Amino acid sequence: MMGSKAAIFATAVLAVLFSAPALAQKSSPPAPAPVSLPPSPAPAPAPHYVDLAELLSVAGPFHTFLNYLEKTNVIETFQGQANNTKVGITIFVPKDSAFAALKKSTFSNLTSDQLKTLLLYHAFPNFYSLAEFRNLSSLNPVNTFAGSPYTLNLTDDMGSIYVQSMWSRPKIASSVYATKPVAIYALNKVLLPMQLFSKDPPLAPAPAPAPESGASDAPSPAAGKAGGLNGGKDDSTSTAYKAGAVSVATSLLLAAAGCLMLLW
Repeated sequence: MMGSKAAIFATAVLAVLFSAPALAQKSSPPAPAPVSLPPSPAPAPAPHYVDLAELLSVAGPFHTFLNYLEKTNVIETFQGQANNTKVGITIFVPKDSAFAALKKSTFSNLTSDQLKTLLLYHAFPNFYSLAEFRNLSSLNPVNTFAGSPYTLNLTDDMGSIYVQSMWSRPKIASSVYATKPVAIYALNKVLLPMQLFSKDPPLAPAPAPAPESGASDAPSPAAGKAGGLNGGKDDSTSTAYKAGAVSVATSLLLAAAGCLMLLW
């Protein structure tokens, strides 16, 4: 009797021991599932800025214009506008030959502020491609970076774009750079506003033409010789004429003398 009770008690203890882990697993909450985070977006590429000073120094013969830009710090104004990708900038750059066509004194009488205005007059505070100039010409006059009343008139003559100021009307010679937000176009003349120049700035004197080879203003020896020959002929004719006149007068005097003798 005692043996059976001990067996039952042992069986009960073993049942409790084996069921405890199962009960513990059922009562504990399930482990949370791992959370997957969305991938972080790639960083936006940095905007590409055009170095205007470097571009103008290598793109063409624009050294005079670039020197003025750097001297007046207008290059910094243009660069800041170029870095603003929302609107951009359009710059008209005269070649070195365009400045050479003007007298050196053309800009000597300008104040520093007037010189800055002249440089700002060569830019629009917006990006314009060549294709957009046709529509832009219908809005003439167009305000420049110098503000009102410094304006320019654009004309499209069968595909050729002309930029007109008061004293010049150059044609766009070439497109130096035209990728938004920067457009740079070369000009053969300097744009001169009426507000800064009351009269047409004088052009530099044109170089004297080279003398033609073999040409000379001095008379040729042959011509002098011919002239001498003609002159000698004329002198001999005059002398003969005078001698003939003297002989006729002498004959008349002798005839008159003979008549007087017969009368006596």
